[in-house]
Amino acid sequence: MLSVVVVLSVLAPVAAGLAAGLSLIVAIGAQNAFVLRQGLRREHVLPVVLVCAASDLVLIAAGTAGLGALVTGAPVLLAVVRWGGAAFLLALAALAARRALRPGNLDPAAGAGATSARSAVGTSLALTWLNPHVYLDTVLLLGSLAAGYAAAHGAGAVGTGAARWLFGAGAMVASVVWFTALGYGARLLAPVFARPGAWRVLDGAIAVVMATIGVSLVLGG
Repeated sequence: MLSVVVVLSVLAPVAAGLAAGLSLIVAIGAQNAFVLRQGLRREHVLPVVLVCAASDLVLIAAGTAGLGALVTGAPVLLAVVRWGGAAFLLALAALAARRALRPGNLDPAAGAGATSARSAVGTSLALTWLNPHVYLDTVLLLGSLAAGYAAAHGAGAVGTGAARWLFGAGAMVASVVWFTALGYGARLLAPVFARPGAWRVLDGAIAVVMATIGVSLVLGG
């Protein structure tokens, strides 16, 4: 009976972290849009997924460790990241809009417009580390949720510190599962995107998403 209680005490914070992580990460954003596009093109999917997932693991660990206070206490750093991220996202939005308006470059089987592995990895890193919203979601919000959950549920079979890290581990699992599913599951939509018109719609949507996020950063959102 005691072992069942211990197992439940371990699984409960992991499940809570998993749910919290998925609720934050499964949303239309610049990072997800890029991973989806790479998955549809079947182009450098593994390095892109690894970069995005590994970056999230680092950020979630930082938030779980309580580094959110340091981020909020560095307004200059946040401002630099905000303006740099806005410029990068607006540039990517312009490129996506250009692709959408030029159907001849949208055939995923064609060599035109192919992305190098270095460019794909660099874009993945920039979309993660130059986006202040990523810090708000992973370092600040998930960190706060982990601390709050530990304070409320950490007095059982596992201690408060263990409950906080188990919650963080659940959020990390959510990130790895999501990016893997998004990158490798995108190929299931290949029949739909066999038509250039579908790529025009996707790139148009990506342009709108990235431009919207970029403008929100400029406006301080």
